[in-house]
Amino acid sequence: MNVFFAGDFLLQKAAVRALADLKANGFTPADITVFSDEPIEFPRNVLYRPSHMSLGVVIGAITFSLLVIGFVYFTQYSYPIVTGGMPIFSFWATGVVFYELTMLGAIVCTFFWFLRESGLPRRGRRLPVPSVEPGIICVRVECTPDQADAARRSLESAGAENVRTIGEAR
Repeated sequence: MNVFFAGDFLLQKAAVRALADLKANGFTPADITVFSDEPIEFPRNVLYRPSHMSLGVVIGAITFSLLVIGFVYFTQYSYPIVTGGMPIFSFWATGVVFYELTMLGAIVCTFFWFLRESGLPRRGRRLPVPSVEPGIICVRVECTPDQADAARRSLESAGAENVRTIGEAR
């Protein structure tokens, strides 16, 4: 069972120092969540989480395109219509359909990849988003019971106003 610790910071520099200490103690960006009532711009690579959204979107668009081409090809050869000497399957006649459904694939994959990377489809192990007072930066850490002391020390040494145990995940 994992334990959650949360620390409240008044200054962004203190929160950055806490994040650096947590990373130095072996916590990954997946273990750390930052909450604030307004957007925070951290320095580069403080809480780096790589995104593979562009790769996923391109693969989704190609997959949709190939599925649409296969479906149109199958349909036109399964129900051949005499077209007065023109080919039964023509890319030029169905190009708009291919283009539009390829873009639909890119849009659908972008939407679902965004949901995946934002962490919205939570699977029971995450706690709800806390209510944060204006001007406060809340840093929440998920750790094992063995790492609990290191997490608490990192938050306290960085200058957290209030370090508390939130709950346990199953």
